[in-house]
Amino acid sequence: MPFGLKRRVVLLVATGVVLLATAISLVVFYRQRELDPLRLVGRLPAGEAALLAVDFQALRRAGILALLAGGTVEAEPEYKDFVAKTRFDYARDLDRAFASFHSRGVFLLLRGRFDWSRLESYAREQGGSCFNTLCRMAGSAPERRVSFFPLRPNLMALAVSPDDWAAARLNEEPRPEPSFQPPQQPLWLRLPPATLQKAETFPTGTQLFAKALAGSESVLLTLGATPGSQGFEARLDVLCRGEDEAARLTATLQKITRVLTDLLAKEKTKPGPGDLATVLSSGVFRQERRRVLGRWPIERAFLEGLAGRS
Repeated sequence: MPFGLKRRVVLLVATGVVLLATAISLVVFYRQRELDPLRLVGRLPAGEAALLAVDFQALRRAGILALLAGGTVEAEPEYKDFVAKTRFDYARDLDRAFASFHSRGVFLLLRGRFDWSRLESYAREQGGSCFNTLCRMAGSAPERRVSFFPLRPNLMALAVSPDDWAAARLNEEPRPEPSFQPPQQPLWLRLPPATLQKAETFPTGTQLFAKALAGSESVLLTLGATPGSQGFEARLDVLCRGEDEAARLTATLQKITRVLTDLLAKEKTKPGPGDLATVLSSGVFRQERRRVLGRWPIERAFLEGLAGRS
């Protein structure tokens, strides 16, 4: 082969290798970017929706998921039948979940290990149908239609809504909120002001707290490990409309906690560590300019109670 031709061939091959490596890098970057928590949250309907995120991998490592797996959900025959037919068990196969509780329905992005052919078969067996990878089936009520499809092999888009095609909304390009950075804790819940206006829908014992938070701009609740210990703690981060409002809210939350503590002291039967009242009465709050920060220690007994094992 002449030297000039040989050199051109080498350059052509080298160029091809560089282009292939660049293409692979772009694909990897795109997939990693798509799985970034901020971009996943950006796909969910926001506005006046409550946003929830659960890191099942972290909860699994902390032993919390084992508590939930031993509770009431797995004991239900319907769930056992679902696991047997789809080979999907949230306690084993689900790694992360992001959910939006919107007026149009519940929208979820689920990252984990899915057998899509079995899931499609299950949907059809339940009287549903699948078209271009999007499956639809009936839920527990006429207005609860379930739709789902794979955004990625390990990423499911799912919706429960009166709209049969609601999950398709999650295929839109993400629109991350510039001012919001998803927390690092394995479980967090962001509540919009409109949600807090309905304090009567909150669990007994938390309604006074919900009413106090109703005038804030945003409320963020998180659950994670207590730094430097084996325990857990819930944290509160409230953004108020001004520093004066933050000062009033801090004083109100402290007062509610003192009243609750006094009521518990008067009770003949002292609640145990697994009681919600015990958790709420241990709250500590402080102000940082427009923000009000709070925390509550969480004992293992409380988590066992939530799992239905106490």
